[in-house]
Amino acid sequence: MNYRPFSNQLTSLAAPILLASTILSGCIVTVQAHDSAGSNKGTTAGQLTLNAAVAVALEQNPAIKTARAKWQSARERITQAAAWDDPKLSVNSLLGRFVSISPNGFTDQALTVEQMIPVSGKNRSKERIATAEAIASFEDFRRQQLEIISKTKASYFRLANFYSLLDLNDQEEATLAQTLNATKAKLEVGTQSQADYLITQVERQKIAEARRDLQEKLSNEQSELKVLMNQDPFSPLGRPILSGDLTYDLSADRLRRLALANRPEIRQAQSMVIETAEKIQLAKRAWIPDPSVSLQAEHYNAGSQAISEINAGISIDLPWFNGKKYRAGEREAQSDYLAAQEALEGAQAETLGLLREQLQKLETRHHHIELYREQLLPTARQTVSSYQADYETNKATLIQVLTAENNLRDLETMYNQDLTDYRVALADLEPLVGTELSAGNIRSQSANRSSK
Repeated sequence: MNYRPFSNQLTSLAAPILLASTILSGCIVTVQAHDSAGSNKGTTAGQLTLNAAVAVALEQNPAIKTARAKWQSARERITQAAAWDDPKLSVNSLLGRFVSISPNGFTDQALTVEQMIPVSGKNRSKERIATAEAIASFEDFRRQQLEIISKTKASYFRLANFYSLLDLNDQEEATLAQTLNATKAKLEVGTQSQADYLITQVERQKIAEARRDLQEKLSNEQSELKVLMNQDPFSPLGRPILSGDLTYDLSADRLRRLALANRPEIRQAQSMVIETAEKIQLAKRAWIPDPSVSLQAEHYNAGSQAISEINAGISIDLPWFNGKKYRAGEREAQSDYLAAQEALEGAQAETLGLLREQLQKLETRHHHIELYREQLLPTARQTVSSYQADYETNKATLIQVLTAENNLRDLETMYNQDLTDYRVALADLEPLVGTELSAGNIRSQSANRSSK
């Protein structure tokens, strides 16, 4: 199999890709600075914006700092790999002579300088290998950023949901208080039994107990978000502010192109293909000896000059006498190259499979949200209002009122959970497509579905 043409094509792309990666890192830093500048506004008056939370996580998260340091370390190896071997300096001096010869018969001191000349281009191959490794390290850094952004957003959305559920809990308690007051009034005039009054009190206590559970979950989620932001878990944290805009371009073709072009795991696999292709070239160049040129100055003990004579020399390795070793090196590099190609195809197939699953999850959650918002919740609210009015005029029983209120409470809880799951699924989609998704200026998912 001829690997050279494709190898040359890939390695010619290595330096531009590294340059693009460097530029991209600068863009990431710029985004961080921009978001950080607005983070103070995002945390005023006991509130926390999503941009502020993400900016702090990008700047402070230890996993991102670790990945950035590893990438910067990998970049420094490029210059080292491209460098020539160090020149050698050797000094020889006579320690003793045990034969009788003329003073100028032997050299008494010699100074030699030797330099290997990489005419084979092995150092350039090593440079391109190091460049590919640096690209892979950068993509790991970018993957870590995307994952932390996704986790921060998911935690932010879950935290906002718990605040919403606490608000609903207050509303439910107020509704039950109204029902309890109506039941008490009926009990006082003898039209309602004491058992009904006690049942209403128990329902109100259940609401109060549910609030305690929600407060615990909210506290746990606050701790998780603070850890992602690398802040003191005991420090105060503002309340999340959510936008009601859920308009995203979730067309499969667009996201498919984004994922194949930008997902860090795919780009890491591509850099591995570049690296192993260049290792093939390095294995081929191993057959070419790099000459070492030397210059030697000698001094005779009886000579009046500092340098009695100068010699020049050249030496080379003889790899052809160890062909078995170098042929095995070529076969190893070719096997690594084929494995890297298979890994790239596997990463692409895995990405598309995950993308399809994520889009299906988003579509299902979006369907649930529309169903709750447009049909179930309006009907349930009307039912509660109707039963409450009928209960006050003795046209409905207490059980009917409580059942309707419990049903509304369950539907509102499920609606908020599906809404949160939808937002979390959007956040999980971003590492998959390798870029941040924006909302507000593109068509909705429901429009996308209707166009299929």
